[in-house]
Order: sequence, then structure tokens, then C-alpha cells
Amino acid sequence: MTEYRKPPVDPDLIKFSEKDDYDSLAKYLVGNIYRYRENIIIPRVLGPVIIKTNEEKMIEATVESCPFKSFTSCVIGYGLGAAVGLFTSSLMPNMSDPMAQQNQTAREILREMKNSMLSYAKNFAILGAVFSGVECCIESARGKSDWKNGTYAGGVTGGLIGLRGGLKAGVFGAAGFAAFSTVIDYYMHQR
Repeated sequence: MTEYRKPPVDPDLIKFSEKDDYDSLAKYLVGNIYRYRENIIIPRVLGPVIIKTNEEKMIEATVESCPFKSFTSCVIGYGLGAAVGLFTSSLMPNMSDPMAQQNQTAREILREMKNSMLSYAKNFAILGAVFSGVECCIESARGKSDWKNGTYAGGVTGGLIGLRGGLKAGVFGAAGFAAFSTVIDYYMHQR
């Protein structure tokens, strides 16, 4: 039988025991406090799980913010309003004086189309920005994403837009827009 020999002592361990530096000893034995976790197991339902980088998280937070959603709705509403204005101005030209000569120049027709497009674009942009901003704020405050957010936002938006015509118009605008938003949300979530 061979004789048991004690393994050589690491010089770093002797240094720790001489100074009574147990924190450094723990760091030496355990390793650094930063663990790079490359083999994390994340449960998944469908498809591979991809961990997002900080840049992706930052962009996602920006895109999901209320000001960005409101601005996006404003821009899309402006474009949609311009398209609707172009379509309606081509169907029914605006004749200011019915007794005037029926021949309009191309310049007059284009000017009418431009005015109609800008009017519709401005109205749709304001409507989209207000509705989207109010809905996002309500959703953030409630902490839920359901049909009530669209109904409340429709009521606030319709009321604000209707208030330009008076209190009665504001109440009817709020009720009508809230009902319209509820129907649209119901239809979109049933599909």
C-alpha cells in the first residue's frame, strides 16, 4: 500500500489565509460574479426562442410607445385622407356658382382637388392621432388590452371632435364614435 501524500498547496491560498481576506478567497474559489449564460433553457411553444439584444428591446419599446403610435396614425391618416379626398373630388366637382359657365379649366379642377385632398387629409390625420393617442393612454392606464379601450377612446375622440359644434354635438359625437369603435373592435376580434 502506498503512503498518502498531501497535495501541494496553491500559493494563492496561503496568501488568503495569511491576510484573513475571506472575500477574496470566496471570489477565488467561486470565480467571478458575472456569469455569461450561453446555454439558457427557455420553454417555448412554437418555433425557436431568440433572446433579444438591448438594441432590439430599445427599438421595440420605442415602437410600442404612445407618441410613436399616435404619430404613425397621424401620418397614415393623412395619406388615407388625401386618397379619399382625391376620390371624392373626382366624383363630385365643387361648382361654386351653378349659373356660371360649365367649362372649367384644368387649373381650377386641380385646385379644387388639392383643396379637397388637404381638407380630408387634415381631418383624417387629426382623427387618427387623437384616437390612437387616447386609446394607447387608456390601455397603459388600465393595463389591459380589450374592447373597452377602443370604446372609451372612441367616446373621448368623438366628444372632442363634436365639441366644435356645441355640447349637444359633442355628446352625440361621443356616443356615435364610441358605438362605431365598439362595433369595429368586435368585428376585428371575431375574425
